[in-house]
Amino acid sequence: MSHFVGWSRLAAGAIATAILVVTFTGPPVRAQVSSSGGAAVPPLRTVNLTLDEQAEREARKGCKIKICAAIRNKTADANDIACSVVKSWRKEQLTKMLEKAKVSWPWGRVKCSADIRLKRDLLLKATSDDRHEATLAPHKVVCEVDRENATPAEIKVEFTPKVTFEKGKAVKAVLGWGKIEAPTLLKGAMWTATATDNTFNVLQSTVVEDINDFIGPRCDEVKDEWAGK
Repeated sequence: MSHFVGWSRLAAGAIATAILVVTFTGPPVRAQVSSSGGAAVPPLRTVNLTLDEQAEREARKGCKIKICAAIRNKTADANDIACSVVKSWRKEQLTKMLEKAKVSWPWGRVKCSADIRLKRDLLLKATSDDRHEATLAPHKVVCEVDRENATPAEIKVEFTPKVTFEKGKAVKAVLGWGKIEAPTLLKGAMWTATATDNTFNVLQSTVVEDINDFIGPRCDEVKDEWAGK
């Protein structure tokens, strides 16, 4: 069961991240930067990003800026937000992510993608009203999971998040898991985990914390890009 709960959290992160959270994956990964004529001095938690990972990061940043602009600038006379995001996790990153929950990761790399759709007026009400219950449109995350000595497995998960805000802060969140498409073994694991979360809402505290982190510090990280836009 521990594997199942860990996997449900990972899949949730792939899309809930892009919607309002930005990450369930811990601290942001930073690429090494070499000074001219000198060796790179790696900061803490540094890894070398592949070209694909760099492209993914830049695409996610663009989506992040759009959402932050809508939240912070509070402009209602603009288009709703639509963007596509992709996030890959290496096996060692997944292992690190889940070790605090005493969950091991039995497979390899995971790559997830999602098309994000957010109503601008929903974001404005959520962050401006004294209290607002925001129900997002149904979303789907599609993940490819590498497996040793086997072809990659494709997993598709649908869910409809509902988040309650008070005075601009998230106080309650329900992920609202729905349809799952996956190979039999993985589908059984996912169904057990998502059914448990739908019943007991075990991921609520994590989702609430990450939403508030996004609205505050994470949007501040890209303030130069969204300020006044």
